[in-house]
Amino acid sequence: MRHPTSFNQENRISASARSTAVDAEDIVMSSDGEPSSMNSLPPHIAARFYRQSTARRKSSATSSRRNSISSLKSNRSGRPAHGGPQSSHLAQHLRRASIIESRKARLADKAAHAEQVRLRAALAKAAPRACTTREDRALAAQQARERYLAQVAASCAEEVKRAKKVAEDMKEKKAAEHLKLKDDMAERLADAERRRILYQQNLRRGRYTNLLPVEEKKVVLKAWKPPTEAAAVRLIQKAWRNYRRKQTIRQYLQLGLTVEKAQQMSFEDFSSCLAKEEVLLSTAKVLKLYGLQDGVGGGLGENTAVRVFLSAYLIFIHPQHVLSQQGEQEQDLIGKAKNLLIFFERMIGRSSTGHNFSPSPSQTALFSEVYADFQAAFTAWKNHDSSILISTMIAQFVELDAIWQTVKNDTDGHVADDYKEGIQKNQTLLLVRLKRLAGPEQALKMVSDAVKARRKSKLRKPPVGDVKPREVPSVIAGPSHATGDLASQVTLGTEPLAAAPGTSPAGQFEKIMRPLPNNRTIVHELAIDEGYRIDVSQQTGLRAEITAAVFHRMRKDLEIGHGDPWILSMAATIRDRLLRVVAPGKSLHILILETLDLDMVETQLKVGNFSYEKFFSFMNTILPKLCAPVRDPEVKALAADQSEDFIGRLAKLMHIIDMLSLDYANYQLKVAAPGINARSADYEKRCFSEQIKNHKLTRTTRWWERARSKRITENTRRTAEEQANSPNPSTFQPSPDKIYTQGLVDLFITVPPLQTDDVPETLELDRQRIRRVRTDILRIITISTVLLTAKNLLKRDVRSQWKAEAHRMWDLPTAFDDAAPYLTIIESAHALPPSTRTSLQGTIDRVLGDARDPQAMTQPVMKVLLQKLKNHVMSRLGASSAEERLGTTSTASEVVAGSGMAEFIGRIGGIVEEMGKVKSVDWAAHGKWLDEVAEQVAREARRG
Repeated sequence: MRHPTSFNQENRISASARSTAVDAEDIVMSSDGEPSSMNSLPPHIAARFYRQSTARRKSSATSSRRNSISSLKSNRSGRPAHGGPQSSHLAQHLRRASIIESRKARLADKAAHAEQVRLRAALAKAAPRACTTREDRALAAQQARERYLAQVAASCAEEVKRAKKVAEDMKEKKAAEHLKLKDDMAERLADAERRRILYQQNLRRGRYTNLLPVEEKKVVLKAWKPPTEAAAVRLIQKAWRNYRRKQTIRQYLQLGLTVEKAQQMSFEDFSSCLAKEEVLLSTAKVLKLYGLQDGVGGGLGENTAVRVFLSAYLIFIHPQHVLSQQGEQEQDLIGKAKNLLIFFERMIGRSSTGHNFSPSPSQTALFSEVYADFQAAFTAWKNHDSSILISTMIAQFVELDAIWQTVKNDTDGHVADDYKEGIQKNQTLLLVRLKRLAGPEQALKMVSDAVKARRKSKLRKPPVGDVKPREVPSVIAGPSHATGDLASQVTLGTEPLAAAPGTSPAGQFEKIMRPLPNNRTIVHELAIDEGYRIDVSQQTGLRAEITAAVFHRMRKDLEIGHGDPWILSMAATIRDRLLRVVAPGKSLHILILETLDLDMVETQLKVGNFSYEKFFSFMNTILPKLCAPVRDPEVKALAADQSEDFIGRLAKLMHIIDMLSLDYANYQLKVAAPGINARSADYEKRCFSEQIKNHKLTRTTRWWERARSKRITENTRRTAEEQANSPNPSTFQPSPDKIYTQGLVDLFITVPPLQTDDVPETLELDRQRIRRVRTDILRIITISTVLLTAKNLLKRDVRSQWKAEAHRMWDLPTAFDDAAPYLTIIESAHALPPSTRTSLQGTIDRVLGDARDPQAMTQPVMKVLLQKLKNHVMSRLGASSAEERLGTTSTASEVVAGSGMAEFIGRIGGIVEEMGKVKSVDWAAHGKWLDEVAEQVAREARRG
């Protein structure tokens, strides 16, 4: 088959041949001698014959080239000048012009089309392009994807960190394995080289193996001798060092101190094993062999390094016994202890099989680095943990000192003797541990400062100035005052008037002039607190309202002329109050009786010659002789007031007389407190017996039933093993003391508002105390929840004490309506990342919401803290023997700190101490009725 290209070439050749033949023929015809003019036509006729047809074929490239000017010239040059018709030239010219015009038209059309396209593109580009629905969806999907990726990155940061840590651990493990393989290969090559050398040295090749064996001559080997004495010394020293290293490694390996063996032993057994002298000595020799003596020094330094190294076994094998929690720092410490032990056991295994029983320099350097990493982590953990341990042990020491201060003066019941030995023993142990952790001088200083601060806080702040009245009865000022008569005299001195205050002027004045509580309340408070002093600051608001109302009514009656009853009542009330603070028979007593004679005052009012100025002048004269020196500024201010507002001056006078009565009563309590406490139980029994006469103790019975039911429920929760091991099943029945303690804890350690029927009749005098303790408990668990959440978010130890933050939060209002101050207090002391701050703020809002409505508490952390606090108080109050009390008190600080309330160790201890005193006073005064209620409830339970 012929190729198309060759076929085309043949066509072109044939066409060119034909054209050549035609031209030649034309040339021949034109050269025959015939004239050319006879064959040509006139132009106008030639134009008719050679007119161009509209349906002609388009000129191809060949015809275009043939009709071009150059081809025409060539044709014209090939012809004679006189030959060829003129019409042929015109036709070619016209054809060429038409081709040019058609090309121009096509080019113009293309240019116009391109211009239109360009204009449309410019208009489309300049027009505002509206986003389509598809583009909107794509953009929204991209934004959603970015948000999702950000959330995933934030939520998975911890997982990524953990994965990175695992990857790093695996990388280190692979590097260690690679190094191990490399070292093993190097040792094998070295062993092979040594064996090759030995083999070459001992090789004896027989020269005549075909001969019969003959008796060989004995070859006497000459002993090798070192060339010099110094070489011999070096050889002996090298052998001796190898022997010593070998013995050191063998002694350590004989101990069997490995990770596998440690995992099979209990914490106590393994700890006693590490404390043996031979273990410490062998470990010290091995560590010195591996080059740790340069970093730790000698003597005590080596001993410290040995104990730090051996602690790696305890941290890695028994972390639950050594570490208080499993935080990030503890996990890092465990990982570094694992790396140290694995590398050490691998290195000592290689050293035991080596030719010189010593590690290579690279192994020694790597072991030093691994040990330095573990030591740094151990030191950081120890410093952090030791500070918490020091604060906890100091709190325990202070609690023991507080117990001793409470019982040291009790010599009648031999309570001090029971506590003294146990307290001294526990304090000595705590002091020894503190000296180890903080140093002798620093430990003594911290303990001394803490004890002084606790004792100072327990003491009541003395009033500024001298509060002793200038005029006191001689019987009180005398030395012999601790008698029952004096106690009765003091209490009768504060007994209120028998008649209840009414609406009369005398009753109104009596209402505003009674700032002192009744006798039973004073005796009860003195029995709980020997340093009790009457304080009317809590009644300031109520008394101010009553006083303002009374004086407003008095002012109105004076304006309309009905002020005589008010003046007479005022004189009687002031006279009675002043006579109570002055001993009968003295000159001041007589002067008050004569000047403030009620009959004379009534007569003056009837005749209309009663003088306010004389009355206030007499009071300005008598008050400086009666009031304590601390009240002198108020007395002088009253004397300097000469205004016509007698009602205002009378109000100031009433306030000064109130302070005079208060100072006198407090001085009496201070002097007669021992005598009153000796008779307080009997006095409360008489008062309570008169109070409940012809009444049933319904609230006490209901309170006891609830406590007994709860105590039985708690006892039934014990395990079957404990019940099976109990020799006497009756021991699981709660005793009256346990039931009372349970009821007391449920009454005090809770957060709902106190209702009227919640308090039993025997604890009616402690109603305000119960309400105050409940408020304190709510504040404690609220602040502790906030601080505990912040510690967990910041990866801090829950036992660390943020006392400054807790004290500032304690001073905030108890309405719990604003979360901003709590967050500001934490931010001022600790840096909070944005995510942590947002999470903490949400938690604070929820916690304060529960604090505002304690009955609907839903926060789980608050519930857990409340339950832990209740269990702690129950264990301390339920201790029956002195040893149990000392045990619970010694561990109280540690328990409270571990529960997340380290900042309130002192406050919780004070609440427990106060509840213990309430318990003892209540049992001493109302034990008879409590036993009856217990028997009645038990009898009804057996019937039911």
